[in-house]
Amino acid sequence: MILHTLLDYETLRVIWWLLLGVLLIGFAVMDGFDLGVATLMPFVGKTDTERRVVINTIGPVWEGNQVWLILGGGAIFAAWPPLYAVSFSGFYLAMFAILFALILRPVGFKYRSKRESVVWRTSWDWALFIGGLVPALVMGVAVGNVLQGVPFHFSDDLRIFYDGTTLFELLNPYGLLAGLLSVAMLAMHGAGWLTLKTAGEVNARARRIGMIAAIATIALFAIGGFWLTLIDGYRFTSTIDTGGPSNPLYKTVEVTSGVWFQNYAAHPWMMIAPALGFLGALGSLLAFAAKKDGLPWLMSSVSILGIISTVGLSMFPFILPSNVDPKSSLTVWDASSSHMTLFIMLVCAVIFVPIIIAYTSFVYKVLWGKVAAKDVTDPSNHAY
Repeated sequence: MILHTLLDYETLRVIWWLLLGVLLIGFAVMDGFDLGVATLMPFVGKTDTERRVVINTIGPVWEGNQVWLILGGGAIFAAWPPLYAVSFSGFYLAMFAILFALILRPVGFKYRSKRESVVWRTSWDWALFIGGLVPALVMGVAVGNVLQGVPFHFSDDLRIFYDGTTLFELLNPYGLLAGLLSVAMLAMHGAGWLTLKTAGEVNARARRIGMIAAIATIALFAIGGFWLTLIDGYRFTSTIDTGGPSNPLYKTVEVTSGVWFQNYAAHPWMMIAPALGFLGALGSLLAFAAKKDGLPWLMSSVSILGIISTVGLSMFPFILPSNVDPKSSLTVWDASSSHMTLFIMLVCAVIFVPIIIAYTSFVYKVLWGKVAAKDVTDPSNHAY
């Protein structure tokens, strides 16, 4: 309880904002290459055996990687209840599209090779492609919409009302740009994984496509950053009690352009984030060109870290702005659970996250090495 006293409410809120970012980055890095590989599969695998090689680079690990998605969702639910309520209600159709696409993955892995039919296997190949592309695209679109503000408001008794209409309103120009950036980023990441886990023609095709994806990531990230200077951002116009009650209506907010870049002017060290986004993608591009196995994946991980961190640092302390009622916007200071809840969750995170990292590391050590054609054609290996 002494530690609980030392960690005041404001500090715990910042810690859980950071942990949420860590979990989202962990998901993008660990499960992101699965999505990227699935997206690339029809293009890097020209024969049935090659496509089986591609599938078996992620088949043994994709389920474990989704632990990060579950952790992220659980953290939002427990640490940021209003954020969970608004995002999972307002983005319901988008979430459903992601869920439907993700369901295709385990089904595709399990059933694709059950029949020799070309039509059967090709159909499942494209199902796996959808299972990789759609989540990557929709998640990026969601982030693009968060930066622009989401149509929701709170009533005086803190009931939440989502004022949006359909899924298609999310497909606005900036949202689609963010979606394309997400697809390019994860395609680059998936290509990097394939250079680490394959050889021969699959490896060579992955390098070529990875270079294109890296260039696209750099270009789209730059365009998105410039475009963001023209988009309205949000800032406080009232005094904020950073350790006060979680009531989003206890503030006033101003909407004006260029605000999302003010944190970088006030805290120049934050420029590290966008720099990592660009340098990681550039490093991945150069590593692809130099035919360095594994290095493209490491550099694309750095790029993912930088790009996602850029979004979080640009918006801080906002986590979900409202474009119909700015004072209803959710921030780090007014959308969290109670002081005690955040403390208990922190204790659990300190115990269990290292365990997850340890067993994940062990699994990857056991599965280390490239997947070859002989590995998937040998019946004794039980390959996908």
